[in-house]
Amino acid sequence: RLGGPWLLGLLARLLLWGSAGAWASYLRRSSSCMPIPHRMALCYDIGYSEMRIPNLLEHETMTEVIQQSSSWLPLLARECHPDARIFLCSLFAPICLDRLIYPCRSLCEAVKRSCAPVMACYGYPWPEILNCNKFPADHELCIAAVSMDENSSSRRMPRASCKDCELEEASTAREILESLCANDFAVKIRILRKNTTTSISDFDLDPSKVEVLKHGPLLRTEIPARLQQWLDIDATCAHNIMRGTHAGVFVVSGEVQSDKVVVNKAYAWQKRNRNLHQAVRRWKHHRCPEQAG
Repeated sequence: RLGGPWLLGLLARLLLWGSAGAWASYLRRSSSCMPIPHRMALCYDIGYSEMRIPNLLEHETMTEVIQQSSSWLPLLARECHPDARIFLCSLFAPICLDRLIYPCRSLCEAVKRSCAPVMACYGYPWPEILNCNKFPADHELCIAAVSMDENSSSRRMPRASCKDCELEEASTAREILESLCANDFAVKIRILRKNTTTSISDFDLDPSKVEVLKHGPLLRTEIPARLQQWLDIDATCAHNIMRGTHAGVFVVSGEVQSDKVVVNKAYAWQKRNRNLHQAVRRWKHHRCPEQAG
């Protein structure tokens, strides 16, 4: 079974690839086609149903492939690049064609640029087996970046932050006030989910529903743009906060880091969160410890 615009593009390029030199450079090796099993979560249902064994990372058994590929699932969950899965599966589960098709060097470099910093957050360097210099240049037959084929000049590239971001429980009003004091800014905002059809969701800030509680080193007028930037680049944090909802009101606070903001705390603005409502009411007259001194 074949599917997906990236695969159709690859097949079209393969039909045009007929020079003697190209076929002479074909990497000949003993391999066989095997169905991609359900247990291979990384690549099952990627757009084709069969893969070559050994694969392009020299894994010789399906057991080894499944074991090694599963270690990359947490990185995909961080949504560091929209083409990360295609890149990894082109190596772990190469498509069963008449020749072995490697990922383009530019695809590797794009994924590495976005995902290597996330891996570094957890102490994992970009592995040598994924050295981008090993892969063919774009003018050769290879798997290119899908995002580059789909008006990528205007497409955002979500990048996960190193810091996990989850909704906080509004424990006591006092603790919430202390948290607001400890952060650079605090804002009550409404977030809308724009896209639910892809693995990476886009989120929008409702500019008519922005209530600045604390602006810190930021100008009040620049806060909406900064928060929209945060929604654009920190897909994982926004996804965790939304918890599958299409829209929601939240009180978020965080710090300013050079040209971006990082959200450290997020509370859902709901009727049952009485401690949060009380803290926001008291905030207007609250004096933080450094101010009181």
